[in-house]
Amino acid sequence: MKKILILGGGFAGVQAAIELQKSNNFEVTLVSDRDYLFVYPISIWIPVRLKKFEDVTVPLEKISRKYKFNVIIDKVTGISAAENKVMLEKQTLTYDYLVVAFGADKLQMKGMNHTMSICGKPEMSIKLRDRLDSLIAGGGGKIAIGFGGNPKDKSAVRGGPAFELIFNIQHYLKKKKLADKFELTFFAPMDEPGAKMGPGALGMLDKMFQRYNIKVRFGKKITEFVEDGVMFEDGSKLDSDMIMYISAGTGSAILKNTDLPLSEAGFVVINDYGQVPGFNNVFAAGDAAAYEGPEWISKQGHIAEIMGRNVADNIMAVDKGLFPNKGYQEHLSILCVMDTGDGAAFVYRKGQKAFLIPLPFVGHWLKRGWGVYAKLTKVGRVPRLPNM
Repeated sequence: MKKILILGGGFAGVQAAIELQKSNNFEVTLVSDRDYLFVYPISIWIPVRLKKFEDVTVPLEKISRKYKFNVIIDKVTGISAAENKVMLEKQTLTYDYLVVAFGADKLQMKGMNHTMSICGKPEMSIKLRDRLDSLIAGGGGKIAIGFGGNPKDKSAVRGGPAFELIFNIQHYLKKKKLADKFELTFFAPMDEPGAKMGPGALGMLDKMFQRYNIKVRFGKKITEFVEDGVMFEDGSKLDSDMIMYISAGTGSAILKNTDLPLSEAGFVVINDYGQVPGFNNVFAAGDAAAYEGPEWISKQGHIAEIMGRNVADNIMAVDKGLFPNKGYQEHLSILCVMDTGDGAAFVYRKGQKAFLIPLPFVGHWLKRGWGVYAKLTKVGRVPRLPNM
């Protein structure tokens, strides 16, 4: 039985493992440096104590027990695709097919140690919660939340969770009758953060910032973060007692110790089928891969899952001597329910279509329902709906 190694326990890697093992034709092993899948889209509720950390995780052991694949908890240190080898901290593994899906690193800036991120290491969500608790206990403070981009890769930006977190914090403070004791500011170096969601989204976001009394600081390059604020290229400073910043993605440092072709931003180069040029038995999916597409493309969980599913289908095709035929580019879209704590907005963009639909009250519960559904589908407790 041929061996398939999947590197990464996120959305792309887990979905690839599930789909491949359904065929019962391969020995599938998933390698991850943590023993759980972290459901990032609902981690926004950890800082506001709507969810506990364990509510946002799915143990890999539970998923693998259902779908009968192997799990190794170890850290990848290098890849020799020419020799079909993967080096881990504790051992070296060989494979017949390889799927690289261990995500991305974050661009580093001066003073990043003064920031926290809802899209960083999972444990950072707890630090955000504890810092917010501290400010609440102190009776007030200034909170700055923002995100940045990567000029070398237009897809490596993730701003949605920043919008969601600031709206949820404002709602949380309002429920505690402390909203007037805090100053919330949203910042970003681009002139129109959120433009990827479409032209209609910009006006809607502006109305939401005004409605929630959130200040904005746009269009100024960030030079560094300091203990009590954010510094900009014009010499101005945004004072803050708590900084949440989602840095843009960049290729994982692990990829520097491989013989795989990399993009300018350090991601694994792939074709539409997730296949790595020059290595017919190597595929990449999710944040580890270099996306190609329109200016507005963004790496999101649903695209990672589609890529994981497609890679599984394409490996099965190649193993039968056929050409891969499942492409990811036709599925590129922006799709999210942007939660505000007391409602949400449904955001969708694909091709020439782009719209944002406000969903007062019901939208929040739709997203909470999706969170439950997402976890249950991973362990096979409920069937997966098409394209969901």
